[in-house]
Amino acid sequence: MFTGLVEETGMIREITELNGGRKFTVQAADVLSDLKVNDSIAINGCCQTVIEVTTQSFSCISIEETLKKTTFGLFRKGDRVNLERPLLPSTRLGGHFVMGHVDCVGVVVRKKVLGTSWEFDIEFPEEFEKYIIRIGSISVDGTSLTVADLKKNRFTVAIIPHTMDKTVFSSYDEGKKVNLEFDMLGKYMEKLVTGKD
Repeated sequence: MFTGLVEETGMIREITELNGGRKFTVQAADVLSDLKVNDSIAINGCCQTVIEVTTQSFSCISIEETLKKTTFGLFRKGDRVNLERPLLPSTRLGGHFVMGHVDCVGVVVRKKVLGTSWEFDIEFPEEFEKYIIRIGSISVDGTSLTVADLKKNRFTVAIIPHTMDKTVFSSYDEGKKVNLEFDMLGKYMEKLVTGKD
């Protein structure tokens, strides 16, 4: 489980094709301080298992299901990615509960530069509209954000300078595909009320 508070941005150093899957080697610094083989780590909001650790990088393998449901199939060598280690019981929960289980891929359809912030409009598949509310929480590439506005299958988030500096949002332009995870509470409520998965 994660908070959606990105610890640092890493860089995809190497990609190895593995018979339908992919091995990613990610260059990092801060997250390596206590990272071990078998640990979980969120890469752009997707929980992955660490299989190798060096003094400058870690590696994980993404299987077909991950490549199909996330933006991982679009990664290229040199891409910057958001990184976060799992939540500790002693950690302050500053974001919201993020599972690292990506629901779908969204697309940035508008980027607006304001005086002290940036606005991004992101479109997502209509079937997920029921899981998002105005002023609710959403994870965009693993970053915990507040939904500023919502119009059917398009929502707006406002990005402060600190978030712009510490995440990969600065690389976003119109057309950029992003991993989305909706607040899990909405999904559990739906199952309790309807009995459907």
